Amino acid sequence: MKSITAVTFLALCLTVAVTASSKSYYGKTKPANLTDEKVTRVRFYLHDILSGQNPSAVRIAHANLTGRADSPVGFGSLFAIDDPLTVGPEKDSKEIGNGRGMYVSGSKDINKFTIVMYADLAFTEGKFNGSSISVFSRNPVAEEAGEREIAIVGGRGKFRMARGFVKIKTHQIDMKTGDAVLRYDATVYHY
Repeated sequence: MKSITAVTFLALCLTVAVTASSKSYYGKTKPANLTDEKVTRVRFYLHDILSGQNPSAVRIAHANLTGRADSPVGFGSLFAIDDPLTVGPEKDSKEIGNGRGMYVSGSKDINKFTIVMYADLAFTEGKFNGSSISVFSRNPVAEEAGEREIAIVGGRGKFRMARGFVKIKTHQIDMKTGDAVLRYDATVYHY
C-alpha cells in the first residue's frame, strides 16, 4: 500500500510540474543576432487590369452614396487583386510572380485619387522563387507625374522579416477603364 501511495504521489508531482511548465505562452527571450542584414533591390512591373473578360482586379464592394456607377474606382470601392508581376511593361513580358491582396479607394477628390492597399508581392520565378514582400500603405495614385512611395511591412522566404519601401511610377494608365501598368522599384532590408 505504501508503494502505491508513493507512486501515486510521484505521478501527481510530475503531472503538476509538467502542467505548470506548459501553461507558459512564451519561450525564453534571448538577444537576436542582427548583424546579417541584407539589402536587395528589385524592379518589376505590376499589371492592374480592371477591364475585359479576364480582369486581374475586381471591385468586390462599393458605397452607394459616394460614387457614380460608371466610375471604375469611386470613393469607398474595395478591390481584390491577383495582378501579374512581369520583368518588363509589355503585356507579353516574362511573368515572374503575382501581387495578391486588396485596395480601397480612400479619397473623395478624384484629383487627389489615393488608394490604401495591402498586397503580398510573390515571386514565382528566378532567384526569389517562393519568396514575397508584403506592402501595406497609402498609395497617392494621382501623383502619377512623379514617383510615389509605399511601405514594405514584411516578407517571407528569402525576404523574411523584410522592411523597406517601394517607389512606384505609373508606366501607363487608361483613365476610362482604370487599367494600369506600374513600375515597382523595391528596396528591401531583410535577413
